[in-house]
Amino acid sequence: MAIQYAVHLNEEGRDYPHYWELCVGSCHAATILRADVQAQIRRAHREIGFKYLRFHGLLDDDMSVVIMPMVPFAKPQISFFNIDVIFDFLLDAGMKPFVELGFMPEAYASTSQTTFHYKGFSSMPKKDEDWSNLITLLAEHLIERYGAVEVRSWFFEVWNEPNLRFFFDGTMKDYFHLYELTARALKGVDEKLRVGGPATSNNMWIPEFRAFCEKNDVPYDFITTHHYPSDDPLSTAGMNTENEKGEGWGEAPDVSTLSEEQIAEMKKMMEAFFNRENTNPRDILYRLAKKVKEEAGDYPVYYTEWNAGHYDTSYAAAGVAATLAYNEGLVEGYSYWCISDIFEEMGLHGLPFNNEFGLVNVYGTRKPVYRLFEELHKAGGRRLDVEGFGASRTAEVLPLTDGGTVTLFVYNHDIEERDIREEEVELRLVGAVKSIEVARIDSNNCNPFGCWEAQGKPAYPTKAQLAEIESASQLVWEKAAVKENENVLPLTLPPESVVIVKAVLA
Repeated sequence: MAIQYAVHLNEEGRDYPHYWELCVGSCHAATILRADVQAQIRRAHREIGFKYLRFHGLLDDDMSVVIMPMVPFAKPQISFFNIDVIFDFLLDAGMKPFVELGFMPEAYASTSQTTFHYKGFSSMPKKDEDWSNLITLLAEHLIERYGAVEVRSWFFEVWNEPNLRFFFDGTMKDYFHLYELTARALKGVDEKLRVGGPATSNNMWIPEFRAFCEKNDVPYDFITTHHYPSDDPLSTAGMNTENEKGEGWGEAPDVSTLSEEQIAEMKKMMEAFFNRENTNPRDILYRLAKKVKEEAGDYPVYYTEWNAGHYDTSYAAAGVAATLAYNEGLVEGYSYWCISDIFEEMGLHGLPFNNEFGLVNVYGTRKPVYRLFEELHKAGGRRLDVEGFGASRTAEVLPLTDGGTVTLFVYNHDIEERDIREEEVELRLVGAVKSIEVARIDSNNCNPFGCWEAQGKPAYPTKAQLAEIESASQLVWEKAAVKENENVLPLTLPPESVVIVKAVLA
C-alpha cells in the first residue's frame, strides 16, 4: 500500500529561513587563488545563494603571510597580499568571508606537527605576543582596506577542530588561552568585530568554552562547532582533553623506521577506523543540533562544517533534504563542507569522481546534491504542514511556498542505506493549480557519476565525454496532468532518492 501524504497548497505556512545558505566551506585558502575555484564559487553564490565562504589555512605558509627570514636573526616579514586577493574576490563576487583564523605560521609554531598535505602547522605559538600582534595587525589592515562597517559584518572563528590532536597539538586549556589571545586582539582593534568558537568537531566543548569565557570575562559573540552523520558521539579517539593531548593523532611516524608487523598493525587499525559500523540513528544530526542549541543558550549557533556523506551520488541529496527538514529552528547557519573537489587535504587526486566532499567535481560538474541546493534556493521561505508526516520511517515530504509556487521535496533516506527500500508515495495536493512539474534525483536521473562509470571511468575525460557528463547532471522536468481543485501524484522513490514537485498556484 502506498504511503499517503497531503499538502494544502494555499495555506500561508510558517517562516522557514534558508539557514543553510548563510555559508559554505572551501578547502584551504591557497586554492581560492585559482581561477577555476573562483569561477565555481561565483556560480554557487549565484545559483544557490551562499553568502559567506569559510576555509582553512588563511595564515598558512603557502599564503606567505608570515615569511621566514633567510638571514639569521632577522625578523619574519608579514604580508597580507594574498589574503587581500581572496577577500577582494569574495566581495566582488557578492560574498563575505567567514574568517577561520589558522593555522600557525611556521615562524611562530612551538612544535613541528603539521596538518594535511599542505602542512598547516597545528601548534600553539612559541610566544603569545607574536600571535596577538599578527591578529592585531590583520584586523587593523582589514578595517583600513575594507572599512569598519564591512568588516563588522564578517565572522571571525578561532582555529579548526581544536579538540582533535590531528588539528591542534595542545590541550583544551591551550585552546582556550589561544582563543582569549585572539578575541582580545580583535576586540582591541574594534570591539564590534564578531568573534566566536570553539570550532570543535563532534559538537564538543561548548559548555566548557562558555564557562571559561564567562569566568574570565573573555568576549564571544557566537558558538561554532561541526558534525557529520558518521561521527561517533561517544568517541574519545584522538581527542584533546582539558590537560592532556589526544593519543594517536599527532605527527605521523616515519614508516621507514617501522617493522613489517608494525606497518601491518597500523593498516589494520586504520581499516577498522574507516570501515567501522555507523550505528547512529537516522536523525542523529537533529538530536545533536538540538543539544548544542540548548548548550549555547541565547548565543547564535553556526555549524561551520557538516554534510551527509557519499558525495557523488543521490545519497548526498537525499541526506541533505532530510537533515534540512529536521533541523528547522535549531541553528542560525549551517555551512556545507564543501564547495569543490579541487580539494587538497590528501593531495589533489584530479579524478572526475573520487567521493570527495565537493558540491561540484574538479571540472565544475554539478553533483546531485548541488542540484538539490539549487532548487531549495529557488523555493519559498515558508514551510507548509504535511498531513501524514511520519507515516514512513524513510520517505517524507518538505513543502516550501513563496505564495505563488509550492515546491515539494519528497525524499527517501536512511544513514548508510541500512534499512531502506523502494517506497510508493501517494502525494495529494489540495488547491487549484495552473501547472505541475516533476524532476527526479536517483540512480537513473541527474547522475553524472553514473554516466562517468558507463564511460569506463576515464581518468582524463575528453571534451566530448565531459559534455556527456555535464548533460547527465541536469534535472529533467516532466509536466504532470492537472485537475481542477485536487491532484494526486503517485510517486516511486528508490532508496536514497529525491523527487521534486513544483506546483504553480492558480
